[in-house]
Amino acid sequence: MSLPRLIATDLDGTLLDPAGAVTPRTRRALEAARTAGAEVVFVTARPPRSIARIAAETGVDGTAICSNGAIVYDVAAGRALTTRTLDPAEARAVTRSLAEALPGLTFAIETGTGVLFEPGYGKHVPHDAAYRREVASVWADPAPVVKLLAWSPAHHADEMFTAATAAVDGRAELTYSGSGGLLEISAAGVTKAGALAELCRERGIDPADVVAFGDMPNDLAVLAYAGTGYAMANSHHTVLAAVERHTLSNAEDGVAVVLERYFSP
Repeated sequence: MSLPRLIATDLDGTLLDPAGAVTPRTRRALEAARTAGAEVVFVTARPPRSIARIAAETGVDGTAICSNGAIVYDVAAGRALTTRTLDPAEARAVTRSLAEALPGLTFAIETGTGVLFEPGYGKHVPHDAAYRREVASVWADPAPVVKLLAWSPAHHADEMFTAATAAVDGRAELTYSGSGGLLEISAAGVTKAGALAELCRERGIDPADVVAFGDMPNDLAVLAYAGTGYAMANSHHTVLAAVERHTLSNAEDGVAVVLERYFSP
């Protein structure tokens, strides 16, 4: 069994346990992979500001793919290498189309440094509490649109996705992480997999030398790109159905279980 050159892993629901922590076993497995010469790359929907603690806990200080591929981030230097935002006019048009297709939506914007959200927007994550600000309209400030977030209290993302895809009609990239009624919208062509493929080309790494882990629909293309992709046992049903290889859940150190097969002495 040849050793992978790059480990691409999602964070929430994948590398992190249900409490959002890195377990000692997972930390040891990542250290063994890095000692053997493999590069570990976080591939996450999280913005760069929320990976510092995880990077410190794991010793992973290279490149991270954040915000579903919109930001490629140098962890050690603490700076973005590339940022691909939604054109503001296109983002407004997408917002109108989504509101028509799914009445009752409220919106927020990930700017790369914080979250602007409209009244009624109810999807908040604890690690972003210090970085979010309520505004009358997400278009009131000329902030960059790294991700447009659309939330509904009345629908689940599974059912929203089909209607939203038809409404957007290729003008932007839609995905979701199984988080209730939340859709995540990026510029057309911006995906986790696209950013990972570009990073691998720059490094001269073949997809066959990549092992990837994920649990949600926004991970599907990454798992397909990698020569070896693993769905977590706790994955969204579409991921479990689409991905041949499965590992244990994030509560059972599923990433570490696989890495130990490659890198244990």
